[in-house]
Amino acid sequence: TVQALFPQERRVVDEQGTSYTYEKLLLATGGTPRRLPFGGDDILYYRSLDDFRRLKALTEEKQRRYVVIGGGFIGSEVAAALAMNGQRVTIVISGEGICERIFPTDVVRFLNTYYQHKGVELVLNDEAVALDSKQDALALTLKSGRVLETDVVVAGIGINLNTGLAEDAGLKVDNGVVVDKYLRTSDPNIYAAGDIASYPDHTLGTRRRVEHEDNANVMGKAAGRLMAGDTEPYDHLPFFYSDMFDLGYEAVGELDSRMEIVSDWKEPYREGVLYYLRDGRMRGVLLWNVWGQVDAARKLIAESGPFKAEDLKGRIPEGSSK
Repeated sequence: TVQALFPQERRVVDEQGTSYTYEKLLLATGGTPRRLPFGGDDILYYRSLDDFRRLKALTEEKQRRYVVIGGGFIGSEVAAALAMNGQRVTIVISGEGICERIFPTDVVRFLNTYYQHKGVELVLNDEAVALDSKQDALALTLKSGRVLETDVVVAGIGINLNTGLAEDAGLKVDNGVVVDKYLRTSDPNIYAAGDIASYPDHTLGTRRRVEHEDNANVMGKAAGRLMAGDTEPYDHLPFFYSDMFDLGYEAVGELDSRMEIVSDWKEPYREGVLYYLRDGRMRGVLLWNVWGQVDAARKLIAESGPFKAEDLKGRIPEGSSK
């Protein structure tokens, strides 16, 4: 593991004191799961392949009680997967419902009911504050005073960015390592990509940092090409996706529940397209059980607008079955 970076000498040093020199350097250090100030190793922070294997092995042994902390991407996916594998699941969410930061209120309410119908207990507007061992079980205490007895606690509450190397080396860091359109940091010999990279999004006209697979894959390849002498800037508009029971979606651009959201449902909450607008400009598109339309969404976001709600009905073609 690299412990120190010396840009002026173009040199890094690992934990055993070995030095490596470079001509070009790529920082792709990602993030580390955000941890709660209690519970220690009794909480499974779902992030790595080992975490998946551990959780999968537990579900194969017998039915257990699970508490999932967090209602975002990881929490909602893990809760659904556990329930689909016959486990007893409770999900604790600090707000009003599942993925409330990106979905409009009516979709959040639908998902809350949908999860409950699938056997998942929802605990809303509450937070975990302590975890204690209790004979053969765990006792999770909530801020409200309620105590949930469970066998396993899984937390998906986001990540802390691994920007320490960049900060100690004096590189510019602002919600990630700041890079230009060629993925160069404030030191032109050092590049950054993936979760830690704060890059200028050409299509949206803003600086972004994206923590999803498509961005990591495409940006990593672009960084390799750029470090080897390519002159094409990184201008990819990444997409992200998720699955929740038999519901799934792909999304492009910025999704924020505080924006103006225009819903175009073919079948309410089962198949449709949601358009996210700010000041008449398209910022994001959510393809809900609609497949093969990511490029169409990218093209729409690239249009200058302005858009009106009535103009968006049917703009994205109807998707085929998954």
